[in-house]
Amino acid sequence: MMKLRTISIISILLFLSMKTTNQTNFDTIEGVLYSDKGMISIELFNGKISNIQRLDKESEGAKSYIAPGLIDLQINGYMGVDFSGPDLTVEGVRKATKALWKAGVTTYFPTLITSDIARLKKNFAILAEAQKDPEISKSIPGFHLEGPYISPIKGFRGAHLEKYIKNPDWSEFQEIQKAANNGIRLITLAPELEGAIPFIRNCVASGMVVALGHHNGNAETIQKAVDAGARMATHLGNGCANEINRHHNPIWPQLSNDLITPSIIADGFHLTKEEVRSFYKAKGPDNTILVSDALDLAGLPPGEYIRGERTLLLTPNVVKLPKEDVLAGAASPISKCVGVIMKFTQCSIADAIQMASTNPAEMLSLDKLGRIEEGKRADLILFTMENNEMIIQKTYVAGKLVYSQD
Repeated sequence: MMKLRTISIISILLFLSMKTTNQTNFDTIEGVLYSDKGMISIELFNGKISNIQRLDKESEGAKSYIAPGLIDLQINGYMGVDFSGPDLTVEGVRKATKALWKAGVTTYFPTLITSDIARLKKNFAILAEAQKDPEISKSIPGFHLEGPYISPIKGFRGAHLEKYIKNPDWSEFQEIQKAANNGIRLITLAPELEGAIPFIRNCVASGMVVALGHHNGNAETIQKAVDAGARMATHLGNGCANEINRHHNPIWPQLSNDLITPSIIADGFHLTKEEVRSFYKAKGPDNTILVSDALDLAGLPPGEYIRGERTLLLTPNVVKLPKEDVLAGAASPISKCVGVIMKFTQCSIADAIQMASTNPAEMLSLDKLGRIEEGKRADLILFTMENNEMIIQKTYVAGKLVYSQD
């Protein structure tokens, strides 16, 4: 038998049937290597992938794909739990995390949007407390702050409340970061605001990833932000006014800059098929990140909901803010984006998983995640694809089975 030191996510299929020893810290999973139809055995030990071997026998039975767990860098809440809401609790974070496991999300960054500074401090403190919970801590490596340092212009601000939007303030942010126990690792801001460029430098120097979003920056300003260390564009094509100049707008400079990796919401409603195809062709699977931008309404029945100071309309497919005539967020988890981008671009499962797992892991320096390799943490999902939809069957976090369809 030949040992495989590194197995690409491009080529792995697994059987639904699994072999488990009586030891709680050791599992063996047998399955099919897709590229040559050969069987492989993956050993999980102490939460890591300890060994991958080729097996000298033929495959039988139903097959399931296996991939690294999905990693969502932008999720505002889930199944009724609003991370920016006034009633956030540690138990609520636990509930959302477990629900996300069912959707194949093994790692995520709870995202707080533009709010009163006191609310931001309070909720980040709650998230920091939830991070200490041993049952869910491995799924929450950090937090995402989207705002309040974004454009106040209608359209560009999206569903963010204008009265809380402000210019970047490093001293103020340090107070927020302290409340978060230094857990904020990703921040979305508008580069054209007064003080934004030095603010970006400070963020990068402190080890954070800076993303440009909800902004109306021109090409020169965007380049200054990149020179200062900005490396992402948050949900490119969204957080943008409905009417913009066809030549001079925030989209082209970000799309054309090789140092910017855009995240996109490929749920089939935030962007058109043509937009997704164009963004994908410009950036490719190596330089694109899928995010859900899911709200707490995701998974709830359609209807009108009041969230804080906003009245939102949840449709079966997306969440709207009728008052501003804009989308407020997504109504589905990132697993839906995997199937949609495959349908829109004809990319492979491997490419889609790379954009939903490998690339976000690399962007946020999550070195032990995002790939199936010996020594990596055993965050794995087993799933089938039915009509371009991921059907999650099993989810593992650090080698522990946290969800099973059965």
